[in-house]
Amino acid sequence: MAAKVNFFPVENGDMTLVKFESGANLLIDVRVTGAADDPDAPAPDVIRLLKDRLPRDVEGRPYVTAFLLTHPHADHCQGLEKHFHLGPPGDYPKGSDKILIHEIWSSPMVFRRASRHFSICADGVAFCREARRRVRFWRDNGYAGDRNRVLLLGEDEGGKTDDLGAILIKVDEVFSRINGGYDSSFNIRLLAPHPKSDDETLEDMRAHNRSSTILGISLSGDGIPDRARFLTGGDAEVLVWESLWQRHAHRADWLAYDLLQAPHHCSWHSLSWDSWSRKGEDAKVSADARSALGQARAGAVIVASSRPVKDDANDPPCIRAKREYQAILRPVGGTFRCVGEEPSERSPGVMEFEVTRDGLRPVRRRMSASIVTGGGAIGREPLGHG
Repeated sequence: MAAKVNFFPVENGDMTLVKFESGANLLIDVRVTGAADDPDAPAPDVIRLLKDRLPRDVEGRPYVTAFLLTHPHADHCQGLEKHFHLGPPGDYPKGSDKILIHEIWSSPMVFRRASRHFSICADGVAFCREARRRVRFWRDNGYAGDRNRVLLLGEDEGGKTDDLGAILIKVDEVFSRINGGYDSSFNIRLLAPHPKSDDETLEDMRAHNRSSTILGISLSGDGIPDRARFLTGGDAEVLVWESLWQRHAHRADWLAYDLLQAPHHCSWHSLSWDSWSRKGEDAKVSADARSALGQARAGAVIVASSRPVKDDANDPPCIRAKREYQAILRPVGGTFRCVGEEPSERSPGVMEFEVTRDGLRPVRRRMSASIVTGGGAIGREPLGHG
């Protein structure tokens, strides 16, 4: 089975399925709008598109091996409760065809920062509740099976995850495990979120700059390790990318990629502190953030998971960010692509890449007329999982 990366057409949002050569898969974020759920609306039925690409268990239920929520914003988790089973495996509603999650990947620090600064949407709260249920299950039993497993990405504050070493990945650590087992077809480096700082101003800035989980994923192709690298980072903005470069400039290979998911839907704020709508062409690029996002390997592709990028004042997506990414790609013969623009703006489809022994290559889209059919504010209590 070839490794693949699929980007779903969810406008300004993220929904990315990574399939590994082993057959395991990782879904990063989800966004299902009301229009996508409406058979009479002119929006892609992204849940149907997703289920078409998922395996099913012996009872015919669709499942993801692992699901990562990079951060609890609605454009990254909308539709989660409606379309995924959350709760004990035995409570799965018969005949629902909801998607099972064998293992949740979650960052307690991302949730804690988020919930201290803004109200988390209902689907984000539901995800955190499920992650905490799975942590309690592990603590109570010392083990967890399918649909009860959780992997924590990054330490929580105040030692709250100190007793969870068996299910904890620390920042900068490389891991090759999924659903409780080792998988030789990939390795992943956890690049962010960084642990809590004693500097409260910095903590506030991290929250307001979309402190997201950032992964550097190395994929095997035809059994050969590291044939393609995928860098993905949710809505991480300029402060985060500056910090990554300051930490890793001497080992820039950690940030190298063949495929980059342009952070925050091709937002200018991942590359600059200045407002594009206010300063326009006078807005300045952050040299450190650009360096962190500029480690493109030969023939690299940068993908904007967004609406079509227009030459206007919108942000995201931002035309100036697109031009900056194109400038990054030019010396390596790379390509910038936008999910919302292909095959056409009126009918976007799933953008798919495959990994072989020769590296990353685009896969021609499968189109079908039948697939083109169409968050509340809860709580301010910090939502750690530990």
